[in-house]
Amino acid sequence: MKIKEITNYLEKLAPLSQAEDFDNVGLLVGDSQVEVTNVLVSLDTLEETVDEAIEKNCNLIVSFHPIIFSGLKKINGTNYVERVAIKAIRNNIAIYAMHTALDNSFDGVSAKMCEVLGLVNREIILPKENNDKIGMGMLAEFPKEIDEIEFLKLVANKFHAKGVRYSKLIHKKIKKVAVLGGSGAFAIDVVKRLKADAYISSDFKYHDFFKAESKLLLVDIGHYESEQFTKNLLVDYLSKNFSNFAIILSEKNTNPINYLS
Repeated sequence: MKIKEITNYLEKLAPLSQAEDFDNVGLLVGDSQVEVTNVLVSLDTLEETVDEAIEKNCNLIVSFHPIIFSGLKKINGTNYVERVAIKAIRNNIAIYAMHTALDNSFDGVSAKMCEVLGLVNREIILPKENNDKIGMGMLAEFPKEIDEIEFLKLVANKFHAKGVRYSKLIHKKIKKVAVLGGSGAFAIDVVKRLKADAYISSDFKYHDFFKAESKLLLVDIGHYESEQFTKNLLVDYLSKNFSNFAIILSEKNTNPINYLS
């Protein structure tokens, strides 16, 4: 089976056409006509990810984040991006990235966040024009409302978050929750208009927390933490259709942020 057949199947879940204009998605390194040995699924593609692919006899890495984002003017190994590209090419390993194509999928990143928290009745926060099933973020709800302190503890536990940051408590039960994987400050005003009780995302800046205005609880769980289960989603999706080679979940924690215990 060729790499192209795998990527075609992935594009049923997350068509590349629904990625944001600024993004760099699809087959970044490699030949789509090469026969697949095994597939390694990761959140990021770093040198250690390529090493893992070599060790596990994988010639295709399906990654959420694109290692090549803004383009390369030269490839001589002077930075980590160039070194990944060189190592992948030398070892005949293809790299396919999904990023905002999967962010905008109804069954993508935000859907997985809802699943992890046990949220139901999902709907897109920022739907694309003329299609309410494509777009960024999701609004969903708990089957039963929950105390806000218990909510924060639940979020920290489910996402293994070591550094949850949140806005001023609103002293009300939490039922309606918005989620958006990765950097989500741009959607705060929209979430407020949707009257969510809480909004879980990441990369909120100091002044972003003021925007809560005691109308909702803003919760920043960390960029990696919000997207970490995306690779599980992809392994499950691929495993349902392909059984003649291994679909391997990367064991590498690629979170670049560390926390002092």
